[in-house]
Amino acid sequence: MTENRIRLERKNKIALVFMDRPEKKNAFDVAMFEALEGVTQQLAQDLPRAVVLTGAHDPSFCAGFDVALENPMTADFLKAVDKKDPALAGEVIHRMRGAVDGFVNLPVPLIAAVNGLAYGGGAELAVRCDLRVMDAEARLCFSEVRLGLMPDWGGGACLAKLLGHARAADLILTAREITADEALGMGLINRVSGKGRCLEEALALAEDIGRNGPRAVRHALAVLRQSRDLPLKEALDKEAEEAATLIASGECIHGITAFMERKAPRFPD
Repeated sequence: MTENRIRLERKNKIALVFMDRPEKKNAFDVAMFEALEGVTQQLAQDLPRAVVLTGAHDPSFCAGFDVALENPMTADFLKAVDKKDPALAGEVIHRMRGAVDGFVNLPVPLIAAVNGLAYGGGAELAVRCDLRVMDAEARLCFSEVRLGLMPDWGGGACLAKLLGHARAADLILTAREITADEALGMGLINRVSGKGRCLEEALALAEDIGRNGPRAVRHALAVLRQSRDLPLKEALDKEAEEAATLIASGECIHGITAFMERKAPRFPD
C-alpha cells in the first residue's frame, strides 16, 4: 500500500514502513509528514506484532527535514524568521512532532533499520524507535546545529534519556558523524548488520519478537517506555499493574500449556 512517499507493506504479522523519496534521500516535506500520519492510522486500525522503519533505497535512511523552498514548511519557518515570531515557528514544529509522536507511540515495538545515512531528523527518528539495527557502513549524525538549528522531532530529549547528558551533548553540539561500531559501543544502537543486510536482520529481530505473546510484548513495552520518565517507585507500581492486567487476559495459558507440552507456543492476536 502506498501513501505518497511512505509505503506500508506487511509480511506475516510484521509491518514494514519504507521511506521512499530517493531524490531527496528520504528528507521529509509536508507531504511526507502527512503520509506518515496516514500510515500510522492504518497501523493503529490493524496492529502488527512489530514495525520496521527503513529507507526504501540504499544507502539512505533519512536525511531529516527538507529545507528546500518548495517545502511549504520551509516557507512557514521563513515567515517566522521574518516576523521574529517563535509562536509561528512553534506551530510548524508541533505539526512535525505530532506526526512523529503519533508513529512512535504506536503500542507495538518499533525497529529502525538504519540502512544508510541518517542525518538530522533521520537520526532523531531512529532514536525515537524502541530498537535500532544499523548497517555496518551506515552513518548517523545529529547535524542540525550545522545549519543553525537544533533537534526538534523529539530526538534531542530522547537521546539524553538514552545515553545521558554528556554523550548526548557530544553528538548534538558537535554535529559529528558516527559509525555503526561507535554507535553500538555507546549503546545508541542494538545491533550492527552485515553490509546490505540491515533490513533482513531487522526483520529477523521483529520476527523473534512476533513469536512471543503479543499482549505480553505490548504490556512490557508500555512499562519500558513509561519508566524512562517515572521515579523508580512509580515505575515498579506501573510494572505490577501491567503484569496483573496481562495475567488476567489469559494469554499466559497459551504459553504455559505449550511449555508443559514441550511445543512452540502459538499466540492469538
